Amino acid sequence: MTARAALQTKLEQGIDALGLQLPSDAVGRLLDYLALLGRWNAAYNLTAIRDPDEMVIRHLLDSLAVLPYVQGDTLADLGTGPGLPGIPLAIAAPGRRVLLVDSNGKKVRFLREAIRSLKLEGVQAVQSRVEDVEGQFDCVTARAFASLADMLTWGGHLLAPQGIWLAMKGKTPDDELPGVPSAFQVRSIHALTVPGLGAAERHLIVLGRAGC
Repeated sequence: MTARAALQTKLEQGIDALGLQLPSDAVGRLLDYLALLGRWNAAYNLTAIRDPDEMVIRHLLDSLAVLPYVQGDTLADLGTGPGLPGIPLAIAAPGRRVLLVDSNGKKVRFLREAIRSLKLEGVQAVQSRVEDVEGQFDCVTARAFASLADMLTWGGHLLAPQGIWLAMKGKTPDDELPGVPSAFQVRSIHALTVPGLGAAERHLIVLGRAGC
């Protein structure tokens, strides 16, 4: 079995375990993204995770675990780094307009190359501080980006009135919940099971505008 075939098997098994149905070309495109990330990572250090097996788990499957909670026609992924979870979500559910936001120039250069080479229609990358981004989005994602208070203070203006904010965390951020700005409210908290991650905790905090 080739290295790519082994990664494909691992990814397909993880997608099945998550109960997801993806487009027929999604697995191949996800592996193409991972291969591109691996090549760029050798020169630009875009992610500390370098083992391809671990990248399948901690990047692809970790991102795809929130797919059932994504809604609407537009999505902004804040502090996206090398495109996580934004690019896996765009591949898994094409047709949504996705904005990838990061302040790091080398990461945004990688994102633009990934968008070009993977032909990700409707996906755009912008180098900017979150507070300077304009527009409103049906869904906002943020993975290990900042505290709940900071991410909502910096980027809360990007959430459409009926939109949802998906904050991806490790352990339940009990100490952060009291700091959620009064204009927002926690809708739900979900424990996520990421295939292959073992005992490491993953939680999704779903927030919305208060009163909406």
